[in-house]
Amino acid sequence: MPAEVLYSPEHVRALINQNDVLLIDVRSEEDFAQGHIPGAVNMHDIFTYLAETSDAGLQTLQQKFSSLFGSFGLDGTKKAIVYEDALHTRYGASCRGYWILQYLGYPHVGILDGGLQAWRAYGGTFTTDQTPITPTQFPLRIKAGLMATRQDVFSALDSSTVKLLDNRDKEEWLGESSSPYGVDFAPRKGRIPGAVWIEWYEFMRLDGVQSAFKSSDAIRDLAATRNLFPEDDIIIYCFKGARAANTYVALASAGFQNLRLYMGSWNEWSRNPDMPIEDGLPRAAIPYRPR
Repeated sequence: MPAEVLYSPEHVRALINQNDVLLIDVRSEEDFAQGHIPGAVNMHDIFTYLAETSDAGLQTLQQKFSSLFGSFGLDGTKKAIVYEDALHTRYGASCRGYWILQYLGYPHVGILDGGLQAWRAYGGTFTTDQTPITPTQFPLRIKAGLMATRQDVFSALDSSTVKLLDNRDKEEWLGESSSPYGVDFAPRKGRIPGAVWIEWYEFMRLDGVQSAFKSSDAIRDLAATRNLFPEDDIIIYCFKGARAANTYVALASAGFQNLRLYMGSWNEWSRNPDMPIEDGLPRAAIPYRPR
């Protein structure tokens, strides 16, 4: 993970003044139209896209987002700074944008620390003007080691070294709801066998409408309560990879080096009847053994 990931509002303003940044707003078109940071472009697909991790699914993801980012002018020279309302408001959407750009190999990526709430508190300006865009060729260089596929996760069920971290909301973990989109949005409820659970909110400090990641020590201490340590090989999943991306950023900032994100997450896993699940009250993180 690059040394600098979270950019303060002051730093972002300096980059704007230097004409050295493209700001990517992941909110809805309606929210964006009501006011955004000057120079920002809108890419709500970062939040809404549901990925599949088959070979064809990964190729579609790569083509879709490299084309989108290229159409917004990301050519490898400017920094790409992603933002949302706040780090906790859209299920980690800004972190998902950061992670997607990392996976696609973009060299200069960051997140507006605290999102628009921090920008507003700082006294940053807003506009309703559309940003002029010059499309370009996106420099695609896939970092496959950041991605866990459904097959990777299935193989991890019988592994003594790979650990699974589920960071969905409590109702999803307990099998009471299939997704944030509705109780029965996905065909099955439950969790991946053997996974441990830390709700994604727990990695942040929440103060009203503002939020920030906890200190590195606090993040490591929290992870250790689930037997997760910086040297471990960890796959993170949620419903579609947004909350998991938020947790990815939190853990990486605390020194965890071997992190993969299961982009398909529960949306993909639950739709394949061959994939095992555990439902009801958690029994234990017992390794999966195929019948």
